[in-house]
Amino acid sequence: MGSNILYVEDNPDNMMLVKRALEARGYTLFEANTGEKGVSAAEANELDLILLDINLPDIDGYEVARRLRGSSKHTLAYTPIIAITANALKGDAEKALAAGCDVYMSKPINIRELWARVEAFVPAPQK
Repeated sequence: MGSNILYVEDNPDNMMLVKRALEARGYTLFEANTGEKGVSAAEANELDLILLDINLPDIDGYEVARRLRGSSKHTLAYTPIIAITANALKGDAEKALAAGCDVYMSKPINIRELWARVEAFVPAPQK
């Protein structure tokens, strides 16, 4: 089992927090700061999991998830996607799930919850 994770996030502070937290557990993190770059990175790399912000500067995370699920790279139809977003209104979780995300997490990011969610899909690599 691999340990490659893509995080699509435009906020550099959130990116650094998640990068440090996941690399401390032995994961390899790929980074993208726009939705378009996230789709490209997902199609160019072998990934085990995608962490996806919803509020991105170009296309939103819902559109990213739809594009990934419909990609010609067939493995992306099954790669787990965790939406991580500040959107916490009624219906936001359902909207993320309908777009193709597997799990919805709200910000601010709780590191222990992040580790648990990630490890549910991709066990931490052996050090």
